[in-house]
Amino acid sequence: MEHVKYILKQSWSRHSSSKWTEECPSCGQCGVTALVIQDHFGGTIFKTRVDESWHFYNSINGVVYDFTSEQFQAPIEYQHIPSSREEAFLDTNEEQYQHLREAFSRHMNSISEET
Repeated sequence: MEHVKYILKQSWSRHSSSKWTEECPSCGQCGVTALVIQDHFGGTIFKTRVDESWHFYNSINGVVYDFTSEQFQAPIEYQHIPSSREEAFLDTNEEQYQHLREAFSRHMNSISEET
């Protein structure tokens, strides 16, 4: 799944989260990323409380993947609370979701064509 992290870094932008910066591209991307990853790979969306907010991430075939953890300075104490698409969507909006979904698919396809 290391290629997924690479593709996400290419796909994230200020169009997928208003908190995005070049210095921290994963900032504000957790909900939208969890949704797009579930679209492509299935699995479950989990949430964990970080400071005063929910942080969303995925579990695929029993393996936990948090592709946006680097946005936090301190290590995350994961609670692995089952969540839902509806809850993750509260962290984003339709425009951001569509943008990341399309960008991720485009980058996935270009890598598939190269191999």
